[in-house]
Amino acid sequence: MSTRSAQIMRRARAVTPGGVSSPVRAFGGVGGDPFVVERGEGARIWDVDGREYIDYVLSWGPLALGHAAPAVLDAVAAAMARGTSFGIPCESETELAELIVRRMPHVEMLRFVSSGTEATMSAIRLARAATGRDAILKFDGCYHGHADSFLVRAGSGVATLGLPNSPGVPDQVACLTLVAPFNDADAVCRMARSAAGGLAAIIVEPVVGNAGFIPPDPAFLPALRQIADEAGALLIFDEVMTGFRIAPGGARERFGVTPDLTTLGKVIGGGLPAAAYGGRRDLMEMMAPTGAVYQADTLSGNPLAMAAGLATLRALTPELHARIAGRTTRLVTGLRAAAARRGVPFSAESAGSMWGFFFRAEPVRTFTDARASDVALFRRFFHEALARGVYLAPSPFESAFMSAAHGDAEIGATLDRLDDALGAVVS
Repeated sequence: MSTRSAQIMRRARAVTPGGVSSPVRAFGGVGGDPFVVERGEGARIWDVDGREYIDYVLSWGPLALGHAAPAVLDAVAAAMARGTSFGIPCESETELAELIVRRMPHVEMLRFVSSGTEATMSAIRLARAATGRDAILKFDGCYHGHADSFLVRAGSGVATLGLPNSPGVPDQVACLTLVAPFNDADAVCRMARSAAGGLAAIIVEPVVGNAGFIPPDPAFLPALRQIADEAGALLIFDEVMTGFRIAPGGARERFGVTPDLTTLGKVIGGGLPAAAYGGRRDLMEMMAPTGAVYQADTLSGNPLAMAAGLATLRALTPELHARIAGRTTRLVTGLRAAAARRGVPFSAESAGSMWGFFFRAEPVRTFTDARASDVALFRRFFHEALARGVYLAPSPFESAFMSAAHGDAEIGATLDRLDDALGAVVS
């Protein structure tokens, strides 16, 4: 019998490519058809057929407080009663910017946009204007949105679908993007020294989340700071995913390395479309209208998104962040133990409320390592987990997330269900 999810997906494929609004949602990395969600509450979502799942995707990271968090719903409802969009300044923009600057003092000024792609492409434009150079350096498997400059050996859905580069990106643009292995400072140094005309910027996910979860080696980010300084390039931390996830103050707080520019998204919108780029005052003042570098966005600073972001960050205190991080550690530790009991090659790590795993015994340090993990085993495990009511990202090359709504009961139930799923895939 056809499920309601299947019926809706058939309709969707007739009017949208693949039936989805973002490629990785199509389950191309795991096979089968996606379910269609009806609602979410706390740590759980329900599909249109009434099935319930403990959710570790959390809208790909924004929902640090969980689904339909009362504080966020109340804030959005109050903002909506005053109007949905103005296209002129509103006080909530300033309030959210001030809160972000307090949490991340190295972000002296920032500009709101509506998506992570807008934030990263704007940061690159600013870096090119500031340095007078064109070339940028990114890392194999890192994903910085779908702007042309970034779709070279990217992670996330690009990696899931096995696309080394994207058609439609002119060679003249692609050749301006150099790609180095993550955690390989020597390769970065060589490329920076040999780049014709010099580098405008080095852009990096301080913890890779779009090739699976890959943490930096202790010396890697400090080395990038030194290389950027020596090369006269700007260092950009893409914290669209890691911001307010790996530490209350992001990567600088966790790793002690200060970038020139930072991009943010996901958590700062609390589930609504919001992102930002910011950094040193002298750089940000190059942006119009105070400077000549142009960028604009009709819905940037949208009052509903600002209200949701303010409610989320105000609730996400350092104390709450620490509690969520503790639960994340408990989950990851339990998964390692379950895999060890069952003799499954497995590695898992976490940072704050962000975590991930690979079916590979050795630690994963690069995208090459990630691709060498047992992807076929992941696909079977994903479906066994889903059948038991645990929703993980439908790709071996994505991170997972924890929220304030995931309590001890949810962690315990998840460990039991995933242990059973492991048993099913190795039996």
